[in-house]
Amino acid sequence: MSTPAIEVRDLRKSYDDVIALDDLNLHIPAGSFFGLLGPNGAGKTTFIETLVGLVRADAGSAAVFGHDVETEYRAARDAVGLAPQEFNVDRFFPIHEVLAHKAGYHGYGREKARERATQALEQVGLLQKRDQRFSALSGGMKRRVVLARALVTDPDLLILDEPTAGVDVQLRRELWDTVTALNESGTTILLTTHYIEEAERLCDEVAIMNRGRVVETATPEALMRRGTDRITVTLRDPPATAPAVEAGGDRVRSVKMDDDRLVVVATEGGLVAPDLVRELDRRGFEFVDLDVSRTSLEEVFVELTDSGNGDLGDDADTATDSGRREPRTAETPATDGGR
Repeated sequence: MSTPAIEVRDLRKSYDDVIALDDLNLHIPAGSFFGLLGPNGAGKTTFIETLVGLVRADAGSAAVFGHDVETEYRAARDAVGLAPQEFNVDRFFPIHEVLAHKAGYHGYGREKARERATQALEQVGLLQKRDQRFSALSGGMKRRVVLARALVTDPDLLILDEPTAGVDVQLRRELWDTVTALNESGTTILLTTHYIEEAERLCDEVAIMNRGRVVETATPEALMRRGTDRITVTLRDPPATAPAVEAGGDRVRSVKMDDDRLVVVATEGGLVAPDLVRELDRRGFEFVDLDVSRTSLEEVFVELTDSGNGDLGDDADTATDSGRREPRTAETPATDGGR
């Protein structure tokens, strides 16, 4: 088996009485498009900052392509490109120069660094803006620059932390196309997002975090199969009360009439619907319309994370630890003694 892109075992991090990571375990295969979902305070940002050396875990281990993020920091960090939520980019330099500086941090010579900066800007459609300062760009263009900076070192693992937050629909779809192409070319992608549609559309597999732990890992399709679907049959001459339904067997959870619509809630509704239609037809019902509304990943997400345990609040992802964390950004390389 190939070395996983990320291997995390019993990772733990706390800030005073707030537990940000609670014996977190996660395995992300190389080459995958992996989604990390969770409410505010679930620990997602703390986890990412641990991977890139901005936070040192209290216990446990984390490795990127087999390189321990603490004992083999430079090898692990060189494998990662991070596009964070924040615009932590020097606002007063031309963006081409910003990217070239980033490449230089990772050991590229002057000419190669400038070449990589050009390629990264071309990837995100900003080559014509290469001489613009970051402060002069629109919000959508700034988001592209952050992505380009993550790509400038041609990373094996691209981490996208809320990459489409605050951007319009057109740019969101353009970014989707860009990162999908990167994944198809072999780049492993770790995506955190609050847009559940992104995870459904893009990810091979998703992990749902809550209170510093992974509560479930599966494909979006497998997660959605766990929920219930809604089958709505509009009848020409509806009965006063819902007829008994035998189709679907144990999959059927409830049957009711809503005006002229027979509403059947069932697991795997796509399998139940054909049998339901045949049964109603045999019993002489005439159909006007049929609709099967599948469970969304969002509904499953809410069910898994809204278990009455509450959440940690924003502090678990944003604690500044009053001197426990050094004032570095993902842009600045750590020294061996600075982690």
